[in-house]
Amino acid sequence: MSAPFEIYKFSVMQFNTFLIVTTLVVSAPWAMSATISGFAEVNCTGNPIISGTASPGECISTGSIGVRSFSYSGVPNKIEFFVLTGAIGQCLNGLELVLNGGSGCGTAPVGLNWGSVMVL
Repeated sequence: MSAPFEIYKFSVMQFNTFLIVTTLVVSAPWAMSATISGFAEVNCTGNPIISGTASPGECISTGSIGVRSFSYSGVPNKIEFFVLTGAIGQCLNGLELVLNGGSGCGTAPVGLNWGSVMVL
């Protein structure tokens, strides 16, 4: 009589393991999202004028708004900063700075503004 109970118990454990693994795989991209905030001032000071999240391979563009500095956190590998150019391209040209992952702040060179950032 105890055999069917043991088989049922094993099936529930298999289901729970499958459910946990599936949940982790589905939620993994959200856990890898970086938080990005753009500032009108250097060194990421003042109030953010733009903010968002990006997963690896995604670009955040400021449109035509010039951003002097970007703060970032949760970047898995690297982050690339692109200057604002006449042609509004999203992370296509104007690569000026590459920083390591984690968190930090990237300030545009004197006289320039950032136009977009790419999380890698």
